[in-house]
Amino acid sequence: MSFKSLQLSEPILQSLHEEGYTTPTPIQEQAIPLVLSGNDLLACAQTGTGKTAAFALPILNLLHNASNNAKKPSIKCLVVTPTRELAIQIADSFNTYGRYLNLKTTVIFGGVNQGPQVQNLRQGTDILVATPGRLLDLKNQGFVHLKEIDFFILDEADRMLDMGFIHDIKKLLTHIPPVRQTLFFSATMPPEIVQLANTILKNPVRIQVTPVSSTAETIQQHVFFVDRHNKNKLLIDIIDNNEVNSLLLFTRTKHGADKVAKFLVQNNISSEAIHGNKGQGARQTALSNFKKRITKVLVATDIAARGIDVDDLEFVINYDIPNVPETYVHRIGRTGRAGANGIALSFCDAEELAYITDIEKLISMKIPVVEEHPYPMMDFAPVIPSKPKSQNGNNRRRPSGNSGNNGYKKKKSTSW
Repeated sequence: MSFKSLQLSEPILQSLHEEGYTTPTPIQEQAIPLVLSGNDLLACAQTGTGKTAAFALPILNLLHNASNNAKKPSIKCLVVTPTRELAIQIADSFNTYGRYLNLKTTVIFGGVNQGPQVQNLRQGTDILVATPGRLLDLKNQGFVHLKEIDFFILDEADRMLDMGFIHDIKKLLTHIPPVRQTLFFSATMPPEIVQLANTILKNPVRIQVTPVSSTAETIQQHVFFVDRHNKNKLLIDIIDNNEVNSLLLFTRTKHGADKVAKFLVQNNISSEAIHGNKGQGARQTALSNFKKRITKVLVATDIAARGIDVDDLEFVINYDIPNVPETYVHRIGRTGRAGANGIALSFCDAEELAYITDIEKLISMKIPVVEEHPYPMMDFAPVIPSKPKSQNGNNRRRPSGNSGNNGYKKKKSTSW
């Protein structure tokens, strides 16, 4: 199937052609015809499936067909998303796909001076992409008018729940017209999200693409068992001995992200951290530097990384193993996109062993263990039963795993 067969307008097809897109992803193939037909949509799809284009393309098409060429456009489409980075990415997508349409997209988010955003709103916009807090703030100040909304898109609904935005979303719903087309996207469907979807959707068509429990076959996954105090050394060893041009590294905390980034810089490896305590300008600069390959390593927390979309990302490293198995799937899904190959490495210390077990249950596979590396775990005693000393007296205990050809490769190799 091609994009042309989805009945998109010629200006949009031209933009897609210029971007090198010819074939829709599964979620785009399913969602675009449904949205064009006017259906409410409930989509379970994770980051990396192409879901932004799945709603941006048909919405642009519908708005283009209904355009009245008014001198000052009014907000017809509202997209609400949890993070600044994702809001910017979505707005960029609307601008890219709609470059030949007479439609204006505006993005608003907190953490920056509202002046430029207010100025853009005063000039009029057809499509507004917003984070919940700034949206309600500017609405209360009288700068945002939502009475003419025809299309409402709620993206990353489960992350909204994680970040405590559900109350804001419910408040927002009282300000937009009840007669509208609503598109609801979420990577997971916990009970609270299902309940919210039931309140805002009318006879929705349900689609599910790439369940959260699956990982792309193009991603090589490996786990290193390593003591916590040796994780930094192992990280340097991997970067030094492999062709690493772009590496997205996840830590559990903001403080941890700063520490790892500082350590890498001290070892002459270009690195920046991105997390909620960073100012918007610093976050955007860090992301831009990473995309341009000015920065080799971007260290991020999960919430800050939501919405980061980097072409040809080679490596994802779980410096800290997530305690929520689904988070692992989201993290490593940032590499190996669109059929490209990617490598996802996890550093697991003794206290994180249970997390690896939970992840393997979720993804229904054993993550291959890299047994041959310079910093094998030494402190397994509190975790697994003691083993008899070997004949040479070495009492080191290491987790079992299928090393085979998955041993740690040295000297400029990315083949584990």
